[in-house]
Amino acid sequence: MDWTSNGMIALYIALGVVLAGIGVWLILRRTFRTRIDTQRLLRADPDLNDWLLIFGWTAKVLYVPTMLAAVLASVLMFMKESEWQIFAGIDPKIVGGLWFAVFFLNFLIEEYDINIRIILITLASLGFLFLWLHLLGWVLPFLGLFKHLAFSISATGYLLIAIIGLLTILISWLYGLFHYIAITPNCLDLHWGPTEAGEQVGREDYNTKVDTGDFLERLLGFGRIIITFKDNVRPPLTLLVWRVEKKAEMLERVRAKFVMDRPQSFQEPPPPIQPVGPASDAPAT
Repeated sequence: MDWTSNGMIALYIALGVVLAGIGVWLILRRTFRTRIDTQRLLRADPDLNDWLLIFGWTAKVLYVPTMLAAVLASVLMFMKESEWQIFAGIDPKIVGGLWFAVFFLNFLIEEYDINIRIILITLASLGFLFLWLHLLGWVLPFLGLFKHLAFSISATGYLLIAIIGLLTILISWLYGLFHYIAITPNCLDLHWGPTEAGEQVGREDYNTKVDTGDFLERLLGFGRIIITFKDNVRPPLTLLVWRVEKKAEMLERVRAKFVMDRPQSFQEPPPPIQPVGPASDAPAT
């Protein structure tokens, strides 16, 4: 075995990176404070029954349906590329067109705030357009224009799209471990960085708002919690959160309460012990 070959050098570098990472973790692990640690502390506090811990997801999390469609398309393309005759009839252009339709819908969800009114107006406009095309006999030629958009991607390409998307979401989750907001009845705690760095804002110095106006985002379970500050110098914070219905309910309970510290229990000192002795024989005067 050649210990100085390129393969062995690459192995040495990989082992060095792993050992350096383990060393950094062992040295700094006591200084790390993540969202999970804060959640554990909040649960252990006997004075807190209601609290909310949130962080902002990247908007790319809205592309989860596209990533799932890419995984499914990758499986279909792998089956087509196999030698099984049962899967030979899979049309790559149809698979690519369906995947692109899911991607385009996700793009609209991320890029625009689509409420129910916009959806109804869009459906009515499309209905009027197809009615007009039907009267002119142009429906099939119009739909034929979309044949030129047909494209096909290999199984590896679909899988790569899904992996890149999942890595983006994973990075967002890791970022949220160190950049998050803890809302308690008395204050709002802003945390940033891997240590205890943060800032506390009193309950009277900020306001909260839940925005679920985007109908399609709401169907995916997402919404936005907006935090505005009375100090105009500080810009508002907008956090994209998942399971927004539960987060909104918890936020309402937290903002409706005010927690008082438990008073220390006070016990009266016992009376002094009187000395016990023989009764005095002196006559009372």
